[in-house]
Amino acid sequence: MMRVFILICVSLLIQLASTHDEDVHTVQYNEETFPTEVPKKNHFIMFYAPWCGHCQRLAPTWETLAEMLNEEEDSRVKIAKVDCTTDSSICSEHDVTGYPTLKFFKAGENNGIKFRGTRDLPSLTAFINEQLGSIPKDAELDTTIPDPVNGLIELTDATFNDHVAKGYHFVKFYAPWCGHCQKLAPTWDELAKSNSHDTLVNIAKVDCTQYRSVCEQFDIKGYPTLLWIENGKKIDKYSGARTHEELKEYVAKMLQKSTEKVDESDEAVNDNIQSVLNLTGETFEHGIEKGVTFIKFFAPWCGHCKRLAPTWEDLGKKFIDNPNVHIVKVDCTLSTNKQLCDDQEVDGFPTLLLYKNGQKIDEYNGSRTLDDLHDFVVERLQSHDEL
Repeated sequence: MMRVFILICVSLLIQLASTHDEDVHTVQYNEETFPTEVPKKNHFIMFYAPWCGHCQRLAPTWETLAEMLNEEEDSRVKIAKVDCTTDSSICSEHDVTGYPTLKFFKAGENNGIKFRGTRDLPSLTAFINEQLGSIPKDAELDTTIPDPVNGLIELTDATFNDHVAKGYHFVKFYAPWCGHCQKLAPTWDELAKSNSHDTLVNIAKVDCTQYRSVCEQFDIKGYPTLLWIENGKKIDKYSGARTHEELKEYVAKMLQKSTEKVDESDEAVNDNIQSVLNLTGETFEHGIEKGVTFIKFFAPWCGHCKRLAPTWEDLGKKFIDNPNVHIVKVDCTLSTNKQLCDDQEVDGFPTLLLYKNGQKIDEYNGSRTLDDLHDFVVERLQSHDEL
């Protein structure tokens, strides 16, 4: 029995050591380095214990944050961590009573500001931006789409969906403090200017630290993210070189592909299209206000939801060219969506609800085959067209 216990402990230690080795971008501080290095610069620090499950789940996101910020010489903040099982005096000094505890330390200050939000990348980056003083505090809600400045349009939560609802759009999702974003900024301005006389395409940008709901809607995981959007739906994610020539060539290629008539031999192109839209508690009302919206309220751990997922994607593809139909999903386990799911009386997963012009009109309880789901939407769409 003792031998089995020892083997389990050794296995666990190997696993923890492996996890630690993967954190190549996050700075590890100890009792010697913490008091000398932290005052030199703004720091966002995770106080953790290796055996803590919440810490292990946060680790990949924390490492992504560190990769974005710690690799840039002109970054205004450093991402770090402290192991409270080996450097307990630091954690005691800073009132760490649970794991993980996340604190932002401004340069030259000894007391950190505790982060209390949800531990996802948009929330963490918004908190950093707030601490760096980059968020305007009393911004008024303006739904008017701004005029381009040298061809570049800056979008917000209030203007984004209306702007991209029709036509072709190349959008940069960014964070002001992101070094890669700062390097891209003049090139993106140049791209917008060079396309300013082209009425077919719009070059735009969205600050994800200010307008989180838009970035969550499009599953933005890192900065900058460059998406090609047509008629409100993501068609492609740009992953090439970020030179003006390469970006301009990409725009020309996407316009040529998009404006040509798509025949049956081109159906494979649709594999990269975002056929199902993600809505959150913040974007829900705006997302359902026009046309027919068919929504799957789900939980990622739900077996029935997992089985329905590929069919739901196929259903979205069937209506990809119909601007009056939106196939949507809402993850009810996210903190931003729990109240929404309660308000919509979701009491089981998956729950399939259909809305017309913002009003809930029907719940689907039939067979979950693609044909039956498609027929259900078409019937409601026809009655919608008759109104």
